[in-house]
Amino acid sequence: MYGFRSLHSMVFGHQEDPLCRTLRASDVPVTTADCRACADPCDLGHEAYPRRFDIDMDTQMLGSVKPYHRQIIISTGKSDWERDITDDKDSLAAAMLEVTTNAPPTSPASPKPTPPSPNGKDVRPAMGLFLTSDSARTSVLNGSHRTLSCEDDHETVLVFPDFKAVTEVRRSVQGARDLWDSAVDPVIGRDGSYLEKSILKTWMLPYSCVILLCSHKKRDNRCGIAAPKLEHALIKSLEAQGWDADTQLEHPSLTMGVPLEDLNVNPEEREDYISAQLKESTDAKRALILKVSHVGGHKYAGNCIIYTPSGSGIWYGRVTPHDVDSIVVNTIVNGLVLPPLLRGGLNLSRPHCKTLNDW
Repeated sequence: MYGFRSLHSMVFGHQEDPLCRTLRASDVPVTTADCRACADPCDLGHEAYPRRFDIDMDTQMLGSVKPYHRQIIISTGKSDWERDITDDKDSLAAAMLEVTTNAPPTSPASPKPTPPSPNGKDVRPAMGLFLTSDSARTSVLNGSHRTLSCEDDHETVLVFPDFKAVTEVRRSVQGARDLWDSAVDPVIGRDGSYLEKSILKTWMLPYSCVILLCSHKKRDNRCGIAAPKLEHALIKSLEAQGWDADTQLEHPSLTMGVPLEDLNVNPEEREDYISAQLKESTDAKRALILKVSHVGGHKYAGNCIIYTPSGSGIWYGRVTPHDVDSIVVNTIVNGLVLPPLLRGGLNLSRPHCKTLNDW
């Protein structure tokens, strides 16, 4: 069954949406493919949200994501949390709040001038797109993954867009400070800063993408409803494409070798090593799907964030199980953004790249 956009193009000829043109002008790899992979009503057996699942279908989503420099995901082994994750005073999230609040201010890099478009006219960057250099803010989320650390009170933290996992992070203010100093502080690059006598161990992630689904039911019931259905649809669709879909983090040492702290290399060699590992991850045909705490914009549930080894973060909203097949094929496999679902994105502008999976 053809989608509405496909039928419209067949009857009236192809007319690219203005949002697509704006994103293309900002060097974002996009596709005009239909977001919905089935007829309406569905003829493919996708799970549906309840009838009273009301979300905002009117306001513009693009631009609804606050810029950030890094986003970290803390292991909890849960899919729901206190309404505010920092209300649990014994949590690493609460400790991170104290550290980030007391950290010295860091000024983001000055905005770069907008490059001219191919036709010679200046193009205003698409609203909602930002670079890591546009903000010094750290976004802190809880995740459903269990810790890989040796001690029960040590967490495993995923760091994006760096695409790495840090283990043995103590659930304390000192542990949060060590994490900040080694991997989160905006003045630190992707290669990290390795503290003397630190117990932290860092690996690049062995996945072609990491998919985050907001499941924070205590914050908004719609997210608690949407996330399990989207997770089920994603696993089914990814496996149909020949991919592996994990819902728990595999220990990176099984496929990524020794931790970065144990490498006996100079900074240039370390960066080359990291780049080579990330390129290997891109081709792995493996996805990690995690449920996470409130990401903002629950009125746009289901909310989905997709991170890639190349450093991009795609924020989708109003996602239903009917959209998942299109997201898997177009965005995850082919590296192209679906504009109607786009809330915003980190490092989506990719000059000279045909897809988000290119380097």
